[in-house]
Amino acid sequence: MDSDAYDWQFTDDLEQFLDRVGPFLWSEPALHTIQLTVTDTLRRNGPTTYGDRAPYFGRLVDGDGTVRATVLRTPPFQLNLTELPEGTADALAARLTEEQRTLPSAFGPVAAAAEFAAAWERRTGATARLARSQRLYRLGTLTPPEPPPPGRARVAGAGDLEVVARWFAEFAADIGEAPGQDPDRWAETRLARGGVTLWETADGTPVSMAGATPEVAGQVRVAPVYTPAPLRGHGYAGAATAAVTRAALDSGAKEVLLFTDLANPTSNGLYQRLGYRPVADFATYEFGDA
Repeated sequence: MDSDAYDWQFTDDLEQFLDRVGPFLWSEPALHTIQLTVTDTLRRNGPTTYGDRAPYFGRLVDGDGTVRATVLRTPPFQLNLTELPEGTADALAARLTEEQRTLPSAFGPVAAAAEFAAAWERRTGATARLARSQRLYRLGTLTPPEPPPPGRARVAGAGDLEVVARWFAEFAADIGEAPGQDPDRWAETRLARGGVTLWETADGTPVSMAGATPEVAGQVRVAPVYTPAPLRGHGYAGAATAAVTRAALDSGAKEVLLFTDLANPTSNGLYQRLGYRPVADFATYEFGDA
């Protein structure tokens, strides 16, 4: 279909957006996991603004009114893209520049992200840099590490707020990102719903954590997984990930997902040993000044 037959439609109304695009997002829960979990979080916690900037949501419809792609952004975070029909990225970039939107970065499936980054460069004069390449994995058959490292898994509670908040900030620094939100607030929200599992040694010392998103559209995403640098190499991350994965399955999740950094062969190898299998590759492009 000619790209001129498509139309980008935007709204800042979350419920209107979900009412129109719900079937599209649910049609491929794994590929749309970020948008599903972000919108679920906004529904649970209410929309938030960053300064004077509020979240916004876009859908691409064809001549029959069928949704063919979606985008969303919750400032200060990056623009999130689904797959885009060929030739529609330029129209998206044009629409965003017409509305005087600014973007720090964009994330999406490899081809869509690259096409949009090139269009954004043309439209704004900004420089686009490939900042991160990631792989989405989906659980096949869970294979916990044998033997597991000494210790046990437990769901983190209110008494773990300090360590969970600190590790969240350290995780963000490790992957080269600002936390995006206050680490204490992030930890409080996760702990309130039992969204972090710790692996602790026999004396009760936490040595690794694995988080999980709430179930939406039948899928749960494991994130983040973090072990402090001095404690790595002992199997703690694998044990924590296996424990949080088992909990997701026991809760009824049909799919358990996670992202890895393709620049980290250790984590990619670990998750495959646990039973995760590749689904698709994604990319993040950062935009410099025009």
